[in-house]
This record gives sequence, structure tokens and C-alpha cells, in this order.
Amino acid sequence: MAKFNQQKVLCTGGSGLLGKELKKLLQKATFPTSAEFDVTNKRQMEKYIRAHRPSLIIHAAAFTSPPRIDKDPAKAIAVNIIATAYLSALCLQHNIKLIYISTDYVFDGKKGNYKEDGPMFPANKYAWSKLGGECAVRMLDDYLIVRTSFGEKVFPFEKAFVDHYTSRETVDVIAKKIITVLKAGIHGTIHLGHARRSLYTYAKALGGEKTIGKMSTADVSFSVPKDTSLNTAKYKKYEKK
Repeated sequence: MAKFNQQKVLCTGGSGLLGKELKKLLQKATFPTSAEFDVTNKRQMEKYIRAHRPSLIIHAAAFTSPPRIDKDPAKAIAVNIIATAYLSALCLQHNIKLIYISTDYVFDGKKGNYKEDGPMFPANKYAWSKLGGECAVRMLDDYLIVRTSFGEKVFPFEKAFVDHYTSRETVDVIAKKIITVLKAGIHGTIHLGHARRSLYTYAKALGGEKTIGKMSTADVSFSVPKDTSLNTAKYKKYEKK
């Protein structure tokens, strides 16, 4: 296994929530802007890859808002499915390992505690688009699908679901866990996150002076699965090393 080398890492989505945290931890890696590396433009991406020659790409760029995707599914197809297929093909062509940031929402959300090989049945269009990306990534011999859920360090909303259970952690924690699995050279699929808890409990755990109200998944117009908590036993083996 080759030693992890930050200088050979390229990361998409550098202006996003996760990308900004990864920048702090991978200061020698390459984080092109969306203008420099438009994931919907295969020709531009190939030119950039030929110029910089990365050996590992972290694909964190995505269209992630479920209610916005319900209104604009074509954009989700372009960004989350087709763009990921473009990038997968380029990684195959140039012998690059691809790290794909996926979501806990690829599961049906009925039981929770999902293992990496658990049956998938997305609950909304956002999750279907991310699963579409996973399908393309799985065509590679050298890949890692990271299923996770993360949020800002301060809960951004006034209320949180009391009936939606998750493994969500703050983005800084998830970024550090991603670095752990990169250094371990893991292949395949891995789940990263906290032990099962309600979104409301997660929000309250962030602390601060802000009072978080309670709400139900029945209060919103988009589909929210009941329990997308992840089994993270596989990751814990590497965390202890």
C-alpha cells in the first residue's frame, strides 16, 4: 500500500461545508475552484487532471438539498449522477483512486443501524441521485464510498426533528474521520458517524445559548426517513490504530 501523500490529493467541492474543513487538514492538497474544475465538464476536468496528476480524488462536490432537488431533479441528475460518472471514467482512465462522499439517506430509514452491505432503497430524490453516483464509482477497482451525515458546528435551524434518528456529527469531526480512513488506505465502502440519536438530541448536544425547538417529520413537505443511523463498527477498527 502506497503511503498517503497530501500533495497527490485533489478535492472537489472545496467551497462547501466539508471541503472547507478538509482544506484545514490537507493543506498541501489541491482544491480547485468550480470554475477551474467544473464537475459537469468532462473535458475541462481531464485537462486539469493531466496538468496536476493526482493519485487520489476526494469527490465532495454535490447538490444536497432534498427540497430543492424535488423542485429541480434535472440539476441533481447532472451534478450528482452524470458528473460522478464523468469523474469515475477519468479516474479509471488515469489510474486514480476515487473517494466518493455519499449519504446515509441511501437506506430506506425504517430500521437504522445500517451496515455497509445493507440493502439500499432511497427515501427521496436526493438520495436516489447519490446512489446513482455510487453506482458509477463502483465500476472502479480502486475506490472508497464514504456514507455519512454531517452538519455545521452550530445547529443552523430553530427547530429539529424529534422523530428522525441519525448518526450525524459536526463537519469538523467527520473531516477528521475521513483523513483517518484515507491514511489507512481503505477500499470499498465505510460508514462514518456518531452512535444513533435523534436529530433533536444532536442539535441540543452542540450547546450554545440558542434554544432548539422540537418538530416532526410530518411538519415538512419533503420526505424524511425515520431512522438512517449507521453501523460504524468497521471504522472503529481503524480509529483505534
